[in-house]
Amino acid sequence: MNFSKMHGIGNDYIYVNCFEENISEPEKISVVVSNRRFGIGSDGLVLIMPSDKADFRMRIFNADGSEAMMCGNATRCIGKYVYDMGLTNKTDITLETNSGIKYLKLFVRDNKVESVCVDMGKAILKPSDIPVKSSLDMFVAQPVIVNGTEYKLTCVSMGNPHAVLFTENIDSLDLEKIGSHFENHEIFPNRVNTEFVEVVDGHTLKMRVWERGSGETFACGTGACATVVAAVLNGFCKHDEEILVHLRGGDLRITYQSNGTVMMTGPATYVFEGTIDDKFLSEEMENVICRL
Repeated sequence: MNFSKMHGIGNDYIYVNCFEENISEPEKISVVVSNRRFGIGSDGLVLIMPSDKADFRMRIFNADGSEAMMCGNATRCIGKYVYDMGLTNKTDITLETNSGIKYLKLFVRDNKVESVCVDMGKAILKPSDIPVKSSLDMFVAQPVIVNGTEYKLTCVSMGNPHAVLFTENIDSLDLEKIGSHFENHEIFPNRVNTEFVEVVDGHTLKMRVWERGSGETFACGTGACATVVAAVLNGFCKHDEEILVHLRGGDLRITYQSNGTVMMTGPATYVFEGTIDDKFLSEEMENVICRL
């Protein structure tokens, strides 16, 4: 199987061109290739596919084999891939995801994509649509007991569910210890991604993220978008102003518009291309137990 390793500010995935490759059992393949000791090493697997609704289609699988709805960092990497590899010559493209069509604007320098702006669509705030178990109209700064401690969470969906916690000294947090308790809390029927956020000022946020199915990652594009939406809802930031979000892997620029749409701009980076041995892949897949 031929693949490309790419990352969006440290959120790294294995990308497979399904115009050329025929992929079966991607859930198991994702578990195998994501392993950082016995595989290639990544936060998951992304398939770049034909679409009858958009220019391209994306399917994305977490490191545990579960399928995600979409990924903001991966959308930018796909934008770079399809342009740099000659699959398109357009700088405005559409991408079908499991959470709808996304619109990408590619910024090109020297015939290579340098950064990508993604129209992430409108933030989803109704608890039943996120989903989160609540009878409220919006779940903003609500107290939730997680593993015996009370936290105030703001919940947003950007195509996948997020719980945002504003706190201090996020660098000292032991996410390996606490992250899974948020992810698997009973009020989140589909599990949840959790953002731990420090407010620097009205235009700057600092964030760490625990992603369902992958654990802590260096970046999460939908998480950064959800964080800015939550910051506006909590009065830390304002609509229609660009917010700089510092993540462990780099920076994203996010704007939460008054009409509810979220715009995300950031880089996409190639790491390397390669081929994984089909015999190794099939043997390892036989031993994989996926959480489907």
